[in-house]
Amino acid sequence: MSEQKGERPTRRNNGNRTSNNGGMRFSRPLFGWFLFLALCAALFMLLNNRGGQYISLNMGDVLTHRLRSGNHGVFLYITAGDDGRDSVYWQTRERAALQSTRVAAALPVTAAPACSAVEIRKHSIRKCTMGNTESYFFRLPDGKRDGKGFERSGYRSLRRLRANPSSEISAIDASASYRGWTDLMATIGAIINGDSTTVTIHTSDPSIFRNPHDHFDHRMAGLLVADLRKQHKLAAMYYVGYALATRAANRSNDQTQAKTALLLAYDREMMAVNKKWGAYQEHRAFYSQCLHRTYVVRSPVPVIR
Repeated sequence: MSEQKGERPTRRNNGNRTSNNGGMRFSRPLFGWFLFLALCAALFMLLNNRGGQYISLNMGDVLTHRLRSGNHGVFLYITAGDDGRDSVYWQTRERAALQSTRVAAALPVTAAPACSAVEIRKHSIRKCTMGNTESYFFRLPDGKRDGKGFERSGYRSLRRLRANPSSEISAIDASASYRGWTDLMATIGAIINGDSTTVTIHTSDPSIFRNPHDHFDHRMAGLLVADLRKQHKLAAMYYVGYALATRAANRSNDQTQAKTALLLAYDREMMAVNKKWGAYQEHRAFYSQCLHRTYVVRSPVPVIR
């Protein structure tokens, strides 16, 4: 695994930005992945003629550049990010995430997602397509920051699912159930295999040493990727989450503006329902710092024996 470092700001070339591809594919989930990803576990996949690329949070500027360069983006939202609240809250977050996606892809305000339930390995998952993007909402319960879950969802969580191979977890809208960690892994693996044979996954870093104090759902997303890589030849890029605000700023003005645009789009949708739900309003200092930072560890394709 290569040394952790900040993503270098892109340089201008005749007025056009270039970026370090790192191999292939989508974070977040934006969190600095996607705002929606800040409290959920998520993966994001960008596809081009040479294959796919998964990204999780903390790299909204990279996401914007990829989508606007004509790549096809696929977002995998594993949890609903419900924070133990009712359906009005998490359904609003889904719409807010789609608004951020619309802005990242430079789609007009009038662009509306086409959403429907699709079946993957006998699991019903909500899929929304818009422009050159696809978003999958698994709607599994938010595990709370400590991974122990909320009372509203019976204290179910990704952390508990991974710790107990015989356990089961259901979407908070009862749309699907997964029998154990391997069932969830296989379902996500089916989406990856269906889109590309050459993939790099971008997700939250599961390392407590490199990425301390992160939400446990983020950590579980990173561990899920690590487990998938034991079975599939996948390169990975692991991103710092909540600890991002403590690092040195390393984004250019253009990159910071790209991240900011995604955050504003998210917040507009959230605050249209409840003015107290604005992420920036709730954690102004934190997000102000995250918008100026992206830190990642690159891990090459593993040798599978």
